Amino acid sequence: MTALRKLHNGASIARAELPRLDRKGFEEAVLGAVGRGARVASLFGRRRPDGAVELAALLAFDAEGLLYAGGTELAGGAWDSLAPACPELHLFERELAEQLGVEVAGHPWLKPVRFPAAERSEIGSMDFYRVGGEEVHEVAVGPVHAGVIEPGHFRFQCDGERVLHLEISLGYQHRGALRALAEGPEKRRIHCAETLAGDTTIGHATAYCRVLEALGNARVPPRALALRGIALELERLANHTGDLGALAGDIGFLPTAAICGRLRGEFLNATAELCGSRFGRGLVRPGGVRFDVEPARAERLIERLEAALADLAPALELLWSTPSVQSRFEDTGRLSPEQARALGLVGPAARACGLERDVRASFPAGIFAFAQIPVSTWRSGDVFARAYVRWLEIQRSAEFLRTQLAALPSGAIRAECPPPEPDRLAVALEEGWRGEISHVASSDGRGRLAAYHVVDPSFHNWSGLALAMRGEAISDFPLCNKSFNLSYCGFDL
Repeated sequence: MTALRKLHNGASIARAELPRLDRKGFEEAVLGAVGRGARVASLFGRRRPDGAVELAALLAFDAEGLLYAGGTELAGGAWDSLAPACPELHLFERELAEQLGVEVAGHPWLKPVRFPAAERSEIGSMDFYRVGGEEVHEVAVGPVHAGVIEPGHFRFQCDGERVLHLEISLGYQHRGALRALAEGPEKRRIHCAETLAGDTTIGHATAYCRVLEALGNARVPPRALALRGIALELERLANHTGDLGALAGDIGFLPTAAICGRLRGEFLNATAELCGSRFGRGLVRPGGVRFDVEPARAERLIERLEAALADLAPALELLWSTPSVQSRFEDTGRLSPEQARALGLVGPAARACGLERDVRASFPAGIFAFAQIPVSTWRSGDVFARAYVRWLEIQRSAEFLRTQLAALPSGAIRAECPPPEPDRLAVALEEGWRGEISHVASSDGRGRLAAYHVVDPSFHNWSGLALAMRGEAISDFPLCNKSFNLSYCGFDL
């Protein structure tokens, strides 16, 4: 790894310290790192005024807890695809082609990730993979769905009820968020960060603030770090509980569905107790947090937490102990550890395949550097595993919350966050409830943000959903889809 630069989660380096390799050396460094167990946390670039494209890769070694980065320059804007040798790169390369006009030679399926091709006029107006044969038929779902949900297009190639191939087309939620973040830093940009994926307000806002704090060399008070961690785990509890209820609802198991639907609201109300917003808007700010928790409120939060958990446990024990439920969950939408590793899956989807990928444990920062949460894994890689990992994480997050609320550090809740220092590069990884959130930013010579790149966990995991549906009955798609529960807007940005 001598060709790459070691980085620390939540720290910055001078941009000049980022190794600039020739193209072949860069490709060898990336593939070599992946071959030794790393995964690609981020691959991004920018086009200079002279037309050359600068690329940078962030590689994560989860087992060792190490991050490495390196860059290269594409003078002619051309790139030989690494996706055939490293499948987890396929979306990153398509993104480079789409956003920067990089010519990616040899890519197995080079089509738009989010936006239409230059000669097209509509999102989703693009080629789709087709399976031939007299018995094969195509089922198109979306982008407008029956429920009040975000738009996304799913195209199934089926032989009877059996899905041969699923292709997912997104891009309908594009809001120009990355461009807006790169125009900062300004006070308004935190609101953009909070809404990158609305159900992950705390996760994305914390990653954004940690990038700015790294670029400005700010020191966040311990009490603020603890309050950020509390909010992050409450966000996890609310969403995991909601997902388990929705999974129960998808198979018509109404007792658990109803109880989880109510208790999701209890965990959201606990977040509102922190800051006045059920989704945590307005809590996390550069330098710390805006709202404190006095002893009486901490006691109320613990009481609310214990009451909700006392109702949640029997509802989920009923779910796990009912044979008709397990017959739908087990062996449905199965992924192997090898498939999960090849696709670069993160979060509960990866941990359900036995992969110990959790930023809180591998790259701990903030409060998690002092109070780690054990990694929850399962090995079957099916709907049951993705559901049960959520329950394991709920229990461990609850124990973390009990401990932190009972013994919050004393002191201030916010410190000054100076403007970014010139010509710096910073990375912040955060374990959101869906998985790893990556924010990478660099400052220019004036201390303004020159580039900003976000990878929501959904970016890594949508391909996992498509692969999990191969060979499954098309009627199991809602169940598989909910077991991943990925974000459209977090992907589209």
